[in-house]
Amino acid sequence: MGDLKDPRLMWLKAALFVVAVLLASAGLLAQQPEWRTALLLAIAVVCACRFYYFCFYVIEHYIDDQFRFAGLWSVLLYLWRRRSG
Repeated sequence: MGDLKDPRLMWLKAALFVVAVLLASAGLLAQQPEWRTALLLAIAVVCACRFYYFCFYVIEHYIDDQFRFAGLWSVLLYLWRRRSG
């Protein structure tokens, strides 16, 4: 499968991610409707977003501007190789 190049499909993909997050969050909150569950879920979502931002923006722009990442797997390989020397 090739890279996604159509901006409309990229927007659709982003919208589907938002829908998935909302449905999963609603499912968890329906199962455990407590404020602590909502708070922990919000913290988890924010931290996951910040980690993703770190992997694809901070590393490329501030740590190693020569490397381009294709996905989280390439980030893990990059970190493993960097650690191994």
